[in-house]
Amino acid sequence: MASPATRPDIDSMSFELIDSASLSGDPLDAEETLLARAAAGHAVAHVWDAPVSLVVPRSYQRYAPLADAREAFARRGCPVWLRLSGGGLVPQGPGILNLSLAYPVRAPMGARSEAVYVHLCKIIADALTPLGVLTHWQAVEGSFCDGRFNLAWGPGEDARKIAGTAQYWRRVQQASGSAGEQPLYAVLAHAVLLVDADPIEINERANAFEAMIGSGRRYEELKVVTVAQALAYECFAIPHDLRARVRAALIGHVKDAPLPE
Repeated sequence: MASPATRPDIDSMSFELIDSASLSGDPLDAEETLLARAAAGHAVAHVWDAPVSLVVPRSYQRYAPLADAREAFARRGCPVWLRLSGGGLVPQGPGILNLSLAYPVRAPMGARSEAVYVHLCKIIADALTPLGVLTHWQAVEGSFCDGRFNLAWGPGEDARKIAGTAQYWRRVQQASGSAGEQPLYAVLAHAVLLVDADPIEINERANAFEAMIGSGRRYEELKVVTVAQALAYECFAIPHDLRARVRAALIGHVKDAPLPE
């Protein structure tokens, strides 16, 4: 938590890239570390991937079979982690790249949530465009963790989700002399990008877990697309080092990105 005397100069910030080795392998613990940095007045970015696993919001604790399902999936080599942000289940594993941003925001709770989403989507869209993948944000019904600010590829009702986004706000204590100022929050914005994962496998794994907890949710393979698939559909060659190129593009655009206005 930031000192009450801390006054982050938000307008002049740029993102500092965090080394994955300095963070916990548990996404919830890693998120807490990033939020602590944001609360202390820093803007930080984490580009990362994870072994085969699933990540669910804490709201999934309302399902009575959750603990047993997590234990069963862990025995299969697929741990199920909890996260701070809302939304739904998200698969992780080879071919899936994550971008987490944490930074201070001085505004009423959630007042700039749309700007946070657009800022995150734009970073990813700008990173993918030079690679030959043109995207936009929209809901894609039938995709995992669907939302209005999915990053999607393809037109209209034929669009497929290529990245999902989420955010979380936490109030930061301010000095007693800061009356009249806008409240200060540490904001965590997160995106999951499908680079060259197997859409069949990730959907089957997600659907199996949803069935085990009795959520009633079911996801469709044809509602998602990977960067590799999008390139193939556009008749572009798929680079052998696609994952490395996408990672480098994301890092480059994060370093050049200002905070959302």
